[in-house]
Amino acid sequence: MTGGGHRRFLFFAVGIASLAGAVFLSLTFGATSLDLGAAISGVNGSDRLVLLYERLPRTFLAALVGASLSTAGLVFQAILANPLADPFIIGVAGGAALGGTLAMLLPFAAFAGQVGVSLSSFVFAIGAIALTYRLSRDRTGRIRTYEVLLIGVVFNAFASAVIMFLKTVVRAEKAQEMLLWLMGTLSSDIRGWDSLSVAAIISAVAMTVLYSVTPALNALSLGEEDAASVGVDPGRVTRIVFVAGSLLVAAAVSVAGLIGFVGLIVPHAVRAVIGSDHRATLPACALYGATFLILADLATRVLFPVFETEAPVGVLTALIGGPMFVYLLKRGGRRT
Repeated sequence: MTGGGHRRFLFFAVGIASLAGAVFLSLTFGATSLDLGAAISGVNGSDRLVLLYERLPRTFLAALVGASLSTAGLVFQAILANPLADPFIIGVAGGAALGGTLAMLLPFAAFAGQVGVSLSSFVFAIGAIALTYRLSRDRTGRIRTYEVLLIGVVFNAFASAVIMFLKTVVRAEKAQEMLLWLMGTLSSDIRGWDSLSVAAIISAVAMTVLYSVTPALNALSLGEEDAASVGVDPGRVTRIVFVAGSLLVAAAVSVAGLIGFVGLIVPHAVRAVIGSDHRATLPACALYGATFLILADLATRVLFPVFETEAPVGVLTALIGGPMFVYLLKRGGRRT
């Protein structure tokens, strides 16, 4: 095994062990501790209920969303040739947020519950994908990456303005519910396994598709001309990555709200250790992204006794990711 191969093997071994440890901690600790052994064996009925209906779905949700956002961030940074690209910059988050907000306000919301919110946010996210895809193509049908960024920023700003208006015309309780969801939350009492299962299937299919084009992504990193010389169609690969990556973001946002910076932090950390071969970095981002968000969510629960409230996990990831974004921006500026 070469030096690079040994480093990757060790990196994945550490990642698997870290994920297993994070899952164990997430199931065991929280606002109140839980006897995991007694809960699994059924000796303690209350602990078993907490494990099955609160800790397990919440941990699964954190792993799913963390893996999806990290993978999406990696491929968007590759296809847009922008190391500061975040999954939310292309308008998907704005569409999902707008859809979820409208679902909370519609008359059938009381009957549809969180399933209706997730479904509406996913549909609107897909609509945002279609709009961005349509408006960013040139006459030959190729996607212009700089227009993807511009259209995404404008659409997100438009969606934010609509949401802010809606918050001003609803009662305070409903505005608080909207705010909590928009800030990104993994609290499992507002969603069930039905929503999680749909999101998991969509994410698994999208990740499989993305992994199938990792050799093409490696070729594109050398430039479109060099990639074309080895048989890679840059336009086709861009479309595949754009749609599959957006599906990952849409699935994550539909069940967890807006959790930013995960798709920025994890890909940079992974590339710093094992390089830029997407055949390795894509599964590594999924692995470490899941671990990162599980631990971030665990921190919000463990700190509950300190602040007497549970902060949305999106707040914590923003507090970590904001300074890192500035650091990466300044570091990139020094290199130019």
